[in-house]
This record gives sequence, structure tokens and C-alpha cells, in this order.
Amino acid sequence: MKNFLAGLAVVVMLGIAASASATVITLDFEGVGNYNAVGNFYNGGAGTNYGITFSDNTLAIVDADAGGNGNFGGEPSPDTIMFFLTGDDAKMTVAGGFTTGFSFWYSAINNPGSVGVYDINDTLLANLILPTTPSTGGDPSGDFSPFYQLGVAFNGTASYVSFAGVQNQIGFDNITFGSVTPGGGDPVPEPATMLLFGLGIAGLSATKRRRKK
Repeated sequence: MKNFLAGLAVVVMLGIAASASATVITLDFEGVGNYNAVGNFYNGGAGTNYGITFSDNTLAIVDADAGGNGNFGGEPSPDTIMFFLTGDDAKMTVAGGFTTGFSFWYSAINNPGSVGVYDINDTLLANLILPTTPSTGGDPSGDFSPFYQLGVAFNGTASYVSFAGVQNQIGFDNITFGSVTPGGGDPVPEPATMLLFGLGIAGLSATKRRRKK
């Protein structure tokens, strides 16, 4: 039985675009609420108006340790993250566009994902393959823990981002524009780096064993 990021399924709606900022901005989803649509929260809603909207299927969820339904821990900013329960991806539109870099934190313990950054003409400016992440628990509990940071620099002006993966199997937090380093949290090696490091350690151990023999 696979673990799930959220325990229940819900139906949501909302979404539309406005104006955006070119400065470094971090979206931490705090205040959106448990199982609420992110929608226009950052586009004239209850959050800061950055002119940023999310597709209808994009939800916020609160950590179970903070009274929500989220099966996660170690998020970079307590206690809310973004995820989706329908479709193949969640789409974020930045009406004014953004440049330089893009970064975020994520957790995906069962299935890999991907993030694509596109311009207004649907040209792919940057693409990140998201490997599965370890599940160590924490915060004080939650299978989707910890969260790992990734970022990418690109040329051109981005208009929207696709956060792809398996429904209810990947969560994102502290989405940051204008920087390859996401805001919040303590630096954690990305899963691919940890894998390479582990293989390096294994190789060194094997070499030592051969020398002893």
C-alpha cells in the first residue's frame, strides 16, 4: 500500500491571471487553508497580490501536526504546502512574467515528477526531472519528509510553470521566482546528489575491501 500525501479527495475550482513582479518572490502557501484551492490567493485574494494564479486543480494542504490532513513533515515553512488531486500537473501562471531563475522545495517518496518553465509562446525554457525522495519522517511525523530544494537558471521571460507528477504523490513549497535558491528552510542535498554520494561511498568501501584482500 503506497503512502499518500493527503488522506481525502476533494473537488475544487478557481484560476485567472493578472500582473506580476520581476523581483525575487517566494510563495509559501501559508494562509490558503487545508484543502482549499490556491487559485487567485496571490492574485487579489487573501494573500499578497503578485498577479500569480494557479490552475483549478491546485490545492493547499496543512500538515496533520498542525491540524490539517497532510501526511508530510520537514516543510521549509510551516505548515502549508501545494499539491494536486486531479490531472497530470498543476499549472502556475505569472501574468507579468519572470526572469533569471526559478526554485522550489518538494517531496515525492513514491513516484518521480518534473517541472517545466515556459514562455508566453509555450517554448520550454527550463526543465527539471524530480527524482523520488527519501522518507524519514519528522516534524514530528509525516511520510512525505523531508523536503528537498531544486532550482534552475534560464534565459528569456517565463510566463507559466507546470508542476507534473502523480496525483496526491508530490508536494511543493516555497516556490521562488528570480533565484535558483528557494526561500526558507535549511539546505538539504538534492536526492540525485545524495544518490551519487552514496554510490561514491559504496565505491570507496569496495576499494578498501579489495585492498585488504
